[in-house]
Amino acid sequence: MDDRYEALRLKNQICFPLYAVSNLITRKYQPLLEKLDLTYTQYIVMMVLWERGRANEKVLCEALSLKSNTLAPLLRKLRDKGYIEKAKDETDERNLVISLTPAGEKLRDAALPVPECIAREFCLSAEEAAALYRILYKMLDGEKEKKENDK
Repeated sequence: MDDRYEALRLKNQICFPLYAVSNLITRKYQPLLEKLDLTYTQYIVMMVLWERGRANEKVLCEALSLKSNTLAPLLRKLRDKGYIEKAKDETDERNLVISLTPAGEKLRDAALPVPECIAREFCLSAEEAAALYRILYKMLDGEKEKKENDK
């Protein structure tokens, strides 16, 4: 290949290994989450709610880097499964608050083994995993800063 095109080689693209690993991770989660009757995106919504207890749609969208038109059907399915409920905020009736039901709280215990099972799937030391985590969040935070500066 002509050296001018070296940057276009697949092996030189940061996007490809990130894409491939993202797909791999999602495939590793699938059988674990199937037992919980959750998709990956439903699982990350539940993780935010397990952490915070309750949140409005805007907070969930920001925490998960999702658009509201992606989040709405996820919330509808989680509500249909009996894991969450929506109610008007007591202090601002225009604001809908999403909170866990007792079944959603109980699901948290069933999900406890998932992170450890996923961690065992990858050949990373604790230090490597921490370094990767920092790098990925540095990339995400940099993008957030760009968006804020563009406003």
